Amino acid sequence: MTPRIERRTLLRGIGATLALPWLEIMTPRARAAQKLPPRRFVTFFQPNGVFPKAWNVTGTGRDFTLSPILEPLAAFKDDMVVLSGIDSVGKGHVKLTGAFLTGTAIENGVNGISVDQVIARQIGKGTRFASIELGTEPPRQGMAGDDPISLANTVSWSSATQRISPEISPQAAFDRLFRDPSSPEARRAAENRRSVVDLVLEDAKALQKIASGRDKEKIDEYLEGVRGVEQQIERTMNPPAPEWTPLTPPDLTRPPAGIPMSKDQHMKLMLDLLVLALQTDTTRVATFMSAHGFSRQNFTFLDGVKNDHHGMSHHKNQEALVAEYTTVSRWYAQQVHYLVSKMNGIDEGNGSLLDNSIVLYGSEMKDGNGHIKEDLPLVLLGKGQGRVKTGQHAVFEKGTPLANLHLTLAQQFGAEMASFNNVSNGTLDGLFV
Repeated sequence: MTPRIERRTLLRGIGATLALPWLEIMTPRARAAQKLPPRRFVTFFQPNGVFPKAWNVTGTGRDFTLSPILEPLAAFKDDMVVLSGIDSVGKGHVKLTGAFLTGTAIENGVNGISVDQVIARQIGKGTRFASIELGTEPPRQGMAGDDPISLANTVSWSSATQRISPEISPQAAFDRLFRDPSSPEARRAAENRRSVVDLVLEDAKALQKIASGRDKEKIDEYLEGVRGVEQQIERTMNPPAPEWTPLTPPDLTRPPAGIPMSKDQHMKLMLDLLVLALQTDTTRVATFMSAHGFSRQNFTFLDGVKNDHHGMSHHKNQEALVAEYTTVSRWYAQQVHYLVSKMNGIDEGNGSLLDNSIVLYGSEMKDGNGHIKEDLPLVLLGKGQGRVKTGQHAVFEKGTPLANLHLTLAQQFGAEMASFNNVSNGTLDGLFV
């Protein structure tokens, strides 16, 4: 008789704990066919809107063609729902960023609970973290009109007055998710740069002795993924000596401690950690703040881009700025492709991690040029364990509140609520089975 282990089994080493991914050995044989991995909810927020003509898809229902911005996601066309006709509330970057997951307009610092936190209360009770919030841009201060810019540092709100700041340091996020930071052993291990995998390897070897052949392969793949992320962080924090030195020294502004120099590298590292946290059931709800809601980040590493993101979003229909704006938006779509590709590559028995998830991707406004809040750029990816009617362009009645999407998603994850933050006026038909 094959031994069985509990779903919440952890690999434990000195000062480290790692939740295992779903394995066949975790489920009694008689129930194996019925047991499903957990569903997950992921948000990917992109700031500053998009150029509408480069975002808008043509066609409706299942007969639609992806736009230039969404072309990087072509491989996942059958796994997505493009949403049109949904409006936000408020004015300007700060209020619209605050409304992205709440559907309400911030007034005097008061918002509403965000949909990721509502969902976390439903599906996050059995995980180490009910939700995680990750990002790439340091928090900003100052004022945007009458609104503190700091309110746009996050899209996650645990209550009307409590913001949840994203972690932007890859190493800090890794340690928080996969180390026990309170133990003296973990601190010594961090100082010595010992691999988390090495700390739990003995436990893993014992588990492999009773695992099925398929499970052994998955454990090896999982441990290799953990090691790969940690080694990549190590290389980022302590880069090797360059093999070539430019004749003219580049002008490199030193970023905050622990932040990778490359935006592309930073983004992918944080997304790797997000996927790893989902894969190991460390959390089932993850919110990714790709940049501050009032972001002025530099994208000159992209060909043809000279201006900061916020600056180019106020393009005044100038051809050169529109081209830069669209290039940056496509780059963000490429990062979403990276995320969902990694999720799609993780087998969970009944399908992939992406098949068991719903990913919300979008921005707080349509066109940054006029802070347009109507017809937000929004996409759902993933099948939600067969519940999402994917492969369609869903067009809703003009003026449909963003909170209606939040209410629909919350109800799909088990929340018993008739209204979302008292601003929704119904749910969205045609999205779910």
